[in-house]
Amino acid sequence: MKELQEKYARVILESCLKVEKNQPLFISFHIERIDFARIVAKIAFEMGVKDIYFEASDPYLKHEALKNLEVEELKELTFWNKEMWDVYAKKNAAFLMLASETPGLMKDIDPKKMSAMTKYAYETRKEFDALRDQSALAWCIAAVPTKAWAEVLYPESQNPTEELWNQIFEICSIPEEDPVAVWDQKIQKLQERAKKLNEYQFQTLHYQSANGTDFKIGLPKNHLWVSGRETLSSGKEVLVNFPTEEVFTSPDRLTAEGIVYSSKPLSYQDVIIDEFSVRFEKGKAVEVQAKQGEETLKNMIHICENADYLGEVALVPYDSPISNTKQIFLETLFDENAACHIALGDSFPECVENGPSIPKDTLLEEYHLNKCDSHVDFMIGNEDMNITGITKDGKEVPIFIHGNFSKEFE
Repeated sequence: MKELQEKYARVILESCLKVEKNQPLFISFHIERIDFARIVAKIAFEMGVKDIYFEASDPYLKHEALKNLEVEELKELTFWNKEMWDVYAKKNAAFLMLASETPGLMKDIDPKKMSAMTKYAYETRKEFDALRDQSALAWCIAAVPTKAWAEVLYPESQNPTEELWNQIFEICSIPEEDPVAVWDQKIQKLQERAKKLNEYQFQTLHYQSANGTDFKIGLPKNHLWVSGRETLSSGKEVLVNFPTEEVFTSPDRLTAEGIVYSSKPLSYQDVIIDEFSVRFEKGKAVEVQAKQGEETLKNMIHICENADYLGEVALVPYDSPISNTKQIFLETLFDENAACHIALGDSFPECVENGPSIPKDTLLEEYHLNKCDSHVDFMIGNEDMNITGITKDGKEVPIFIHGNFSKEFE
């Protein structure tokens, strides 16, 4: 196990983040996984890193604080204050966010209080977000298991944490002799698919599914479909999500019309939102319903300005590696790479030509890319989803047929 953990850490640092000698490193992680953070640190020091900041989070301490304190009292704690993100962003650090889950932990917390503190966290890391939008920072989200998360996924397992570790390793190709080569080939295919989509410059996408999804959204002028490999302003290429199976772009925020139904549960701030729908008019989410977590969903779309508009549309085939595990992970990093998804909130400047060099206000006003402190992906793709691209001259091109890419975009 430790050998695979070390290999996993090395791939993240060397291939995903491409950490350089003497470059500062920022690592955020669940406190239960201090063992893996130590492995990352050991390898980073061997690579010549001298400055590492560790941000350890404990969701159980956060839960007790949220349960017993009011919002203004909570702001006096360091749990939600992200000022150190800005400090290390100014140092040109590489950022590694190690994602873990404690599903359902916050179900007894007032959703309004949770939203207020989530908003506060975004507000205290403005410099990081601005530099990331300018493609100036190397960053990567990867996952590590926790006992609580693993036990929810594998309730019958004798060793659920080990089983989840092995699932993560398998999905990320870590047991392969050369996982970097495997991922280079995968990313190349995604980039080729994005190139084909870009050639059409579709004006509108139309989503339809038997579950009731009937939804149209426009794409801005000069939009770009991209993969999870981002080219930074320095020219360095980094993989921001590990793993990734998507190609994505940012839509025209004012154009969404219709209704979408979720195809997988959403774990948002350790609250499960499930069997939900979102209805859009003139780009705005005007009605949400959920069998589970409805109040949290309602607060989520009003957490900050423009959180009720879309900032991303992403395409992932139903027949893809993570989807084919038939496992719902209750972690967006994995679940969003198992299904087509859309995201409420912030858009991606790199999804229009020369976007990172264009001021965000211009992207908002001229390209209608959403500007928001929040970004929440949720899954809508399933095995019967059809997606049609409509060109400026009205031509209809099948992009997805019965859950998978049409032959032209395979």
